[in-house]
Amino acid sequence: MALLLPAMLISCGDDESIVPEPEEEGIDWNEAANLSSMSLANSFWNSEEKWFYYDSNGKADWNYWPQAHALDVLTDAWLRTNDPRYSAYFDNWYAGVKARNGNTFENDFYDDMEWIALATLRVWQDTNDPKFKEATLQLWEYIKTGWNDNAGGGITWKKGMEWSKNACSNGPACILAARLYQEFGDESYKEWALKIYNWEKSTLVNMNNGMVYDHINSETGEIKRDWVFTYNQGTFIGSAVELYKIFNEKAYLNDAVVVADYTTSSLTNNSVLKSEGTGDGGLFKGIFIRYFTDLILQDRLDASAKKRYIQFIRYNAEVLWTQGTTKPAILFGPNWSVKPGSVTGLPEQLSGCMLIEAAALLQNEGLITP
Repeated sequence: MALLLPAMLISCGDDESIVPEPEEEGIDWNEAANLSSMSLANSFWNSEEKWFYYDSNGKADWNYWPQAHALDVLTDAWLRTNDPRYSAYFDNWYAGVKARNGNTFENDFYDDMEWIALATLRVWQDTNDPKFKEATLQLWEYIKTGWNDNAGGGITWKKGMEWSKNACSNGPACILAARLYQEFGDESYKEWALKIYNWEKSTLVNMNNGMVYDHINSETGEIKRDWVFTYNQGTFIGSAVELYKIFNEKAYLNDAVVVADYTTSSLTNNSVLKSEGTGDGGLFKGIFIRYFTDLILQDRLDASAKKRYIQFIRYNAEVLWTQGTTKPAILFGPNWSVKPGSVTGLPEQLSGCMLIEAAALLQNEGLITP
């Protein structure tokens, strides 16, 4: 996934500490999530080749990593509803994405492989279909080869660029290793998760303010401190939460809170997560929301933080649903406060779907009321 993004992504949003109270009452987030996730399936699915188009108008440009997040959204919807309309895509996705990628799930970008592995692991856990387990474990073997001692450790971003150590290739890898340990109990997975987490935290995370820097160039020693994206913030939060689940040490939750507080106060416009553009950047906010929501669900999260974070999710979801959704097609754009028009891209749609699914999950957990 290329992170050579437009300059507009570099600047942070306004510095806020108070999220407005929700203005809209009575939204049934389960109904909204059904509409949004079915729109993903109906408007983006390539029924002939069995993968997701790059936009809602049938643009057939191939982009590997959003396919993982599309599978994740369908999994969210299936777990929430037990509706076979969602799970019916799983086998077709497996066959179609693998075939379009050259009859393999291997890729030159380590972060891309990590996302596919995280998505296939979830399907394996929820279906016990052995081909998804096999794909996950095979991908993990590829991913491990990305670790080297440049910059003191870390998994490189791309094959052939072993000097570039990126948050985007380490946060998801840590989440994956931790989940593999929780699923299969092999101590080596736990060791990998700790090794990756400790390297990223010490190298790319400013624990004084919660900024997750994009990458370090081991050839120059330069850390890219002016690229701070919701995506990397979210995957570090996810890493901390997964290690908390393993060790039950609240220090990991505390790490996650520092990063979450920075994101919700500084990477926003009017208390809504800022636009990070179209293309790859369109997916960033949704990834943050996924792991931010997992943080909210942890029982030992301080009550004040939990309340603040729930309010943040609800407010963002209400702004998106009431101001930023093209209806009746149910399309989302990069700016959650602005309707996208008649066509939108797959990455932007996925972020919106992840936010609405998160609101539905919190509603079903009794943390948000319609």
